[in-house]
Amino acid sequence: MDYFRPKKQPEMLDPTSPDFLKRKATPASQAPQQMPRQGDLAPSSIFDKVEQRKKPDRAKDARSQPPASSRDPAVLAAALDPDPGYRRRWQRRQIIRDVHNRGQLTKAQRIARTERESLCKSQFFKTSVKKLMPLARQIAGKPIEDAIIQMRFSKKRVAKDVKKHLEYARDEAVVKRGMGLGLIRFRAGAPKATGESGQPDEQLPGMVVEDKKGKRRYVTDTSSMYVDEAWVGRGTYGRDFDFRARGRVNRLRPPETSITVRLKEEATRIRLMDEREQKRQRKKVWTALPDRPVTAQRQYCLW
Repeated sequence: MDYFRPKKQPEMLDPTSPDFLKRKATPASQAPQQMPRQGDLAPSSIFDKVEQRKKPDRAKDARSQPPASSRDPAVLAAALDPDPGYRRRWQRRQIIRDVHNRGQLTKAQRIARTERESLCKSQFFKTSVKKLMPLARQIAGKPIEDAIIQMRFSKKRVAKDVKKHLEYARDEAVVKRGMGLGLIRFRAGAPKATGESGQPDEQLPGMVVEDKKGKRRYVTDTSSMYVDEAWVGRGTYGRDFDFRARGRVNRLRPPETSITVRLKEEATRIRLMDEREQKRQRKKVWTALPDRPVTAQRQYCLW
């Protein structure tokens, strides 16, 4: 029976002996292969100049490092297109929908392609819906800069948090959606006109815009942002304690509330104003007694 035989222990060699050195040495063919280095930046990358400032001598680094492997298209496709089958099915559905609609876009699709908007929700503030709702009504319909000024001088405690959220929503709309850059593009590309005083006039031609409440504003930049909608959302309740006399404790439930703002450009408000004006013009004049033939009349009563 070989079950009870002790296993042969490996032979321990002295590290200073020549046999140990021979066993430790391995041929070059069996040596572990070096992992390829991560690919370099693309030629069109905006960070290429930053890398050049960090590493001015790239030739010296290339001589000291092994050659980098080229980017594998299969690896890039796994990240950019993880589910090709779903993508093909989605494209097929979109083509079928366009064929059914005869290539015509709906009003919502046309607006989404020509106008920009940004939706931003805040974190939960330690306040109630009853206290936050008046601030949401106060900033709704105002330009983003006017809304920030309103929150800056407000006496409400939560107004500071709302002001920070409005600033964050404005910056996010500029970075992610490209909103509010019309005047900057105009100053960069358009020729500067000369006013009556001889100084260059860098403002766009303004116009009076009427909102849905009937209030009129003078707008010089159609890409400037305004708060189209602002609403609040009830969150979870916290947990706190109120210590009273004689060892009594009352448990408190402080509420938490969030605010959500929808930012749009003044071009949207101009379109809505034109649509209201067209609807007002299409409306027929009401008359008390319209001129139409009298029907369903008899000479005698039918009872």
